[in-house]
Amino acid sequence: MGGPPLTSRGYLTGRQMVRLGSGRAFEHALHRDPRRDHGYCLDDVARALVVTCREPRPDARVQLLARHYLDFALSAVQPDGSCHNRMSAEGDWSDEPALGDWWGRLLWGLGVAAAHAPTQAMRASALLGFRTAARRRSPHRRAMAFAALGAGELLLARPDELSARDLLPDAVAAIGVGDATGAWPWPERRLTYANGSIVEALLVAGAALPDDAAQSRGLQLLRFLLDTETRDGHLSLTAVNGRGPGDSAPLFDQQPIEAAALADACARAYAVTDDPQWLRGVYMAWAWFEGDNDNGTAMYDPETGGGFDGLQRHGCNLNQGAESTLALLSTAQQAKRLGVFG
Repeated sequence: MGGPPLTSRGYLTGRQMVRLGSGRAFEHALHRDPRRDHGYCLDDVARALVVTCREPRPDARVQLLARHYLDFALSAVQPDGSCHNRMSAEGDWSDEPALGDWWGRLLWGLGVAAAHAPTQAMRASALLGFRTAARRRSPHRRAMAFAALGAGELLLARPDELSARDLLPDAVAAIGVGDATGAWPWPERRLTYANGSIVEALLVAGAALPDDAAQSRGLQLLRFLLDTETRDGHLSLTAVNGRGPGDSAPLFDQQPIEAAALADACARAYAVTDDPQWLRGVYMAWAWFEGDNDNGTAMYDPETGGGFDGLQRHGCNLNQGAESTLALLSTAQQAKRLGVFG
């Protein structure tokens, strides 16, 4: 298995810098061409903020992108802690502020930036934005899980940060318990999307608070998720319509975000347990992009560095949207950092 289309110094190539743009990653693409008429969304910008701030040795281009993404994210935050999501190509917000998934991803991005951004000024600005948005709580389980990812990362770096410490128990409660002793221990009736983020939220809360029960629950759910989404030695991910107890693999269309969230969860499990069994999940997540999946199709374009939008029954969706490209990059970051390339 070959390595990813990444640099030896860092994780992002010049091609991918072009695709990520000047700090406003276009949400959709028609094959490799950005669809500018669809504009931008905070969901993707927050993902890009996480990826750029996780770079271990960011060069000047990566640092510039991270600053642009941070500026975009902060501009979305309202004084009451809610935030916009959608911006037109002309730079105008086109929605009303709310507390959907994008609010959670905003807190994820700002938490990572407050802990790991390349300059002190960026870390300070991100922290102020985090504190503003963290005053609110979303009624949505995944929004709270995404928020927990940022809060946990921030609390691990700054154990005295009360805004993060107060948010994490509420996120754990929002995720819920489910039937921990049954055949379907997942806290929802069906797996839906970004399932690994639910797991990682419990794991990072367990490590940062600390909360042994949350960590134990997260490890249990990660075992369940890996068992459910492994078929013939490779990942067979939950598809766009979800997966319930009676559904059998393979299911389509499978989304790159599922592989990225699972890689993050396995990397977090390895960090909190030091158990190398979890590295296998990171390896399989990257292998899914390389074509070790349900139809043997590679899920990125080596010429552009872009990720394809979905694994279909016969081939893949050739569009290279921001979410898919960032899922590719995020998974590659974890795989390279942990040294699990084959």
